[in-house]
Amino acid sequence: MGCVVVDAQGVAFGQVHEVAVAPTVDAAHVYGIVLKRTSSRRGDPLSLVPITQLQINDAGQMQLSSTANPTLLPADETYLLLERDVLDQQIIDVHGHKVVRVNDVELVWESICEDSPDLALRIAEVEVGSRGAVRRLLKGLHAKSVNRLACRFAPSVIPWEFVDLIDRDPARRVRLKIEQDSLSKMHPSDIADILEELAPAERHALSLSLDEEVAAEALEEVDPKMQQSLIESLDSERIAGIVEEMDPGAAADLLSELSDERSEAILEEMNPEERQDVEDLLEFSGDSAAGRMTTDYIALPKTAIVSEAIDALRHLEGDVEGITDIYLVDEEERLSFLIPIVRLLLAAPSAPLADLPAGHIVSCDIDADGRKVAELFDKYNLRSLPVLNHEKQLVGVIHAEQVIALLRGKR
Repeated sequence: MGCVVVDAQGVAFGQVHEVAVAPTVDAAHVYGIVLKRTSSRRGDPLSLVPITQLQINDAGQMQLSSTANPTLLPADETYLLLERDVLDQQIIDVHGHKVVRVNDVELVWESICEDSPDLALRIAEVEVGSRGAVRRLLKGLHAKSVNRLACRFAPSVIPWEFVDLIDRDPARRVRLKIEQDSLSKMHPSDIADILEELAPAERHALSLSLDEEVAAEALEEVDPKMQQSLIESLDSERIAGIVEEMDPGAAADLLSELSDERSEAILEEMNPEERQDVEDLLEFSGDSAAGRMTTDYIALPKTAIVSEAIDALRHLEGDVEGITDIYLVDEEERLSFLIPIVRLLLAAPSAPLADLPAGHIVSCDIDADGRKVAELFDKYNLRSLPVLNHEKQLVGVIHAEQVIALLRGKR
């Protein structure tokens, strides 16, 4: 920053004012240098020179090529500008699963190919420790002296490929199309921790940028007070899309903490089928077994065969990873058999489910309180607990994660 750039004749053309990246084209390399022309006056537009039109001369200066054609920097948000958009900003270290603040960005010149004089400017890493902070504080002083002082501090860097940016302006973030793949592959609990570390503006921007399914999984892991804060910052349509992707029980827990007016506005935006599941659960007390259960489970007739169970798993819209058992019910929807899902792997597709080794049926009533539920999980080492209504019909299932949340006081 601030380095002089000369023209093809070696005359000072301008100084480096910014470094531009085009994330939709190449998020790993600098697209161009933004220059403040030597002849410009205050208020004059800045010039953008693509890296392909620059070279390093024998004196180590950046020099415009003979065919360089600087253009005006667009007034829109086409480019990510490293000083404006990255330095001093909170970023997500998607490798370390944490939020950090950027003090410096390291850029590395490299040859495009072995036999070509053309250069590329790669974004190598971001400095998030004291070394970068010292460089920033002493900016403008003699470079070698600053570097000697900064090098007394151990580096704390994150490779650029492990960085995801947070932009307070969600519309601009959408236009930049910053890659979200790394973030979406993180565990929902890690994303929840990141959301809780962020300032409100960045938290809001990040929650808008997440895919609805990823946002739903993360929201289920966030502290209830933080859930309410996030919900209040989003419009009903966006929340409805997220709630539809949530486990129905978790969705009911979330909406039960909101005002009736807000909850109703969200329900009205939901698809009828998902809305009905959540509305049914909202009728129950949050401390009862029914208030903690989910309706995402697989129940089949007693006459079903293994291939039908596998087909039901394939078409389940809920969280397949949470399914531990297949439930077999009679004509009145009363629970008859419990088949551990692992048994399906060992059976022929045509085998009747009722003929497979069955698990012991331990169930609870819809009115059972949280203490009773926890006691049953502990006593029988359960992974899931079917919930029966007063007619002994299967109406829901409580998974171990709900009990863990109960014991931790999260619900």
